[in-house]
Amino acid sequence: MEKVEKKLREEAKRLLADKKVDVIVGYEAGTLPLTATPVFITTPEEADKLVWNAFCQHNLAKYVHDLISAHKDSQKRLKPDDRKRKVVGVVTKGCTSRSLVIHLQERQYERLDISILGVPCTGYVDRKALAAKLGGEDILEGSLDGANLKIKTAGGEKTIPVKDVLAENCVTCRFNNPVISDLMLGEPAPAMNPAAEYADVDAFEKLTPEERWAYFTKEMAKCIRCAACRQACPSCYCRVCFAEQSMPQWVGISEDPSDTQVFQFMRMYHMVGRCVDCGSCISVCPMGVDLRKFLKKLDKDCFVLFNQRAGEKIDFPAPLQDQRMDDKEEFIYNPGGGGH
Repeated sequence: MEKVEKKLREEAKRLLADKKVDVIVGYEAGTLPLTATPVFITTPEEADKLVWNAFCQHNLAKYVHDLISAHKDSQKRLKPDDRKRKVVGVVTKGCTSRSLVIHLQERQYERLDISILGVPCTGYVDRKALAAKLGGEDILEGSLDGANLKIKTAGGEKTIPVKDVLAENCVTCRFNNPVISDLMLGEPAPAMNPAAEYADVDAFEKLTPEERWAYFTKEMAKCIRCAACRQACPSCYCRVCFAEQSMPQWVGISEDPSDTQVFQFMRMYHMVGRCVDCGSCISVCPMGVDLRKFLKKLDKDCFVLFNQRAGEKIDFPAPLQDQRMDDKEEFIYNPGGGGH
């Protein structure tokens, strides 16, 4: 990863010095041990802040959308001849690239608005999994030593293999490299274990409807509707979320469990064909709601029914974005009858 990081900094400096981009969205070392945080680089001198390692968790497509949208809003006040394009460079791993593809498919911005610096990814460390390994002890010092984490806590020094604390979505990832890029930094990374991608969903599908509903209600009972999952999701970019509309009011603001269920139901169905399994929602959920199981179920259905994986191909839009003359319509007259 050191070679990729070195190359990344060099390319970032070049792009900024040549004014090919206005800003580069990447990662810098966090203020806490064994963390990385998003950073916005606007001058070549700042490029040395950039890092690429197993702590680079965030899906940076979220920030790309926010930056370009804010810039477009600011340009509306100017005369057409005075308006300028803002080009955003972005450090892009596999899941990030799929979110960028979704944004492009949904015409949120143009391909010319972004410059994609592709990086190979072998998964990121799940902070919750790491905390569990440490029994909740605070990390006083830490470093990445090859495939291991060297950690110092109040209880002593420990060595933990990175593979033992990878995020759940990374363990079975098949998109370890960007699906699109302008420049690929480093050799492609091998897929993880995609054969097991739907193992949890397969087990879930074998439950009875009553058991599946019981699991759903149990998980939703944890949700406090803080909306952190929505705020972290690169596919959630509506200016006004349905959950906050009052005319009509889709979701009540009470603590009634049915309101929480409706919120999550509707949000999940907005994710049909659009969830890239980056893990952003589950990593920020303070209550540990198992959102991934339901989102992976939708992901599997899209693949089985439509041979579609979210953001895999720019010329293959999500099922709910596309209609064809030969689409089957059994689902209208015979819902649940196996047609689509």
